[in-house]
Amino acid sequence: MNTESVVEFLGNVPLLHRLPSSYLKRIAQVVVFKRYDRGDYVVRENQDVDGVYFLLEGQAQVLRSAGEEFVLKRFDFFGHGIFGDVYPADVVALSELTCLLLMSDHLALLETKSVWDSDKELDSRCLVEHILYLEPLDLNVFRGFTPPNAPTYGKVYGGQLVGQALAAASKTVETMKIVHNFHSYFLRVGDIDIPIIFEVNRLRDGNNFATRKVDARQKGKTIFTLFASFQRKQQGYIHQESTMPHTPAPETLLPREEILERLVTDPLLPRDYRDEVATEINVPFPIDIRFCEPKESTKQTKSSPRLKYWFRAKGKLSDDDQALHRGVVAYASDLIFASISLNPHRREGMSVAALSLDHSMWFHRSLRADDWLLFVMVSPTVFDSRGFATGKMFNRKGELVASLTQEALVREAVNIKPSFGAKL
Repeated sequence: MNTESVVEFLGNVPLLHRLPSSYLKRIAQVVVFKRYDRGDYVVRENQDVDGVYFLLEGQAQVLRSAGEEFVLKRFDFFGHGIFGDVYPADVVALSELTCLLLMSDHLALLETKSVWDSDKELDSRCLVEHILYLEPLDLNVFRGFTPPNAPTYGKVYGGQLVGQALAAASKTVETMKIVHNFHSYFLRVGDIDIPIIFEVNRLRDGNNFATRKVDARQKGKTIFTLFASFQRKQQGYIHQESTMPHTPAPETLLPREEILERLVTDPLLPRDYRDEVATEINVPFPIDIRFCEPKESTKQTKSSPRLKYWFRAKGKLSDDDQALHRGVVAYASDLIFASISLNPHRREGMSVAALSLDHSMWFHRSLRADDWLLFVMVSPTVFDSRGFATGKMFNRKGELVASLTQEALVREAVNIKPSFGAKL
């Protein structure tokens, strides 16, 4: 059995779901194969155990002195660290049995401070990975935070809720299954000053697909809900009708921050607009954005309900895990998506607001969030104060890697002050 197969097996063990993929690889390299004949004792009651056992093949019976018994099957586990230094029952092979034993010397690999690469200190990671950091509290419960240097705009940024919830869902699914779509709903404004609790409901675990529901809560109330579907990689048909539009290379375009600096110092623009732009410059955004067309209009000038820009994470992500990269892309996708529905309706002196109602995304191919992706978006319609937008993301090869939709409340602002509670 090669290391890749061992990693795949370990990825199915519920105890290990929350570990970073890098840890599963390390565990796979140090586990010891232990084989037993039918009737052999694997562990005897009240005796020291050598570590944690993971059932690879066969079945075992657990017998307690009090007369209780139950059967262990593939992907079950027992041993040191679960019931202390000794095991309070006999474990007997019911058939030919193969276990993987993680010796006591390596039990630290079962502990993690983060859902991503725990070998790297949090402060040394790029900002977006710092923002998506989750602290595991229980098998299906995680705690997220809004770091002081995260973009907030007076409330928890919607992309942060999407990215953190997707990270929580991903860490309850075996590593060989990768998220291929999610549908999310923004219910209440999030408070940036208190932690967010993410509770994962394991709706389904099939051979090739898994489904999760994640509720994000603050002060006992659900502020955000996400449904995500995960799939094991399978061979199948391939075609692509969507064509990536011709755009300048991202390296030839100005960074978003430099464009904002030019707007602030442009004497031909209204003072109130320049003051508003100045506040955006002071909000650090962990995504490098390069707009494909020069942005000559202001937020009070009518324009087409379309937009194209290249984007990528600032800095290299610490892990190649697709769960991390897709979470970062989901995080970035909510920044400007809702506001393009307002473009044809802007006028001088008008104050407008766009609040995301729901956000859905389909991942078609593997991607890297720290390499350039082209985001092409359009708003086909606005009606009854709801703007609808669709988007496509391409890699530099022109491959369609993701598709998106979003509906948002779009209307003229009337002294909107974000506070904890219902958004509408």
